[in-house]
Amino acid sequence: QLELVESGGGSVQAGGSLRLSCTASGYTVSRFCMGWFRQAPGKEREGVAAISSVYGSTSYADSVKGRFTISQDKAKRMLFLQMNSLKPEDTATYYCAADDRYVRRTCATDPSPRYYSYWGQGTQVTVSS
Repeated sequence: QLELVESGGGSVQAGGSLRLSCTASGYTVSRFCMGWFRQAPGKEREGVAAISSVYGSTSYADSVKGRFTISQDKAKRMLFLQMNSLKPEDTATYYCAADDRYVRRTCATDPSPRYYSYWGQGTQVTVSS
């Protein structure tokens, strides 16, 4: 069983930065796709960024390209999301997710259970204007 725990959320003003972290325990992450997702009140969960732990390839939602960067430290079993130039519309609960069913060259930013089977509890990010 894999456990994911997010941290690093908080409140910032527009234009500011935050770095989210996700710690994985209980399982090796070397075969995983890992990703960050977010959900704002009243909206569906959406993908933010994903990374292949095997190939290192990354994928981003158009809304965050050029502002957010996903990275990982496999030795420490950690996933990161560096968020710069934050906007009020980035306000949401951010979730870390992982999957070990398939080795994918490109990991999906689709939060469907088809692609991700493990989820963290989320960390809140609030961006004020």
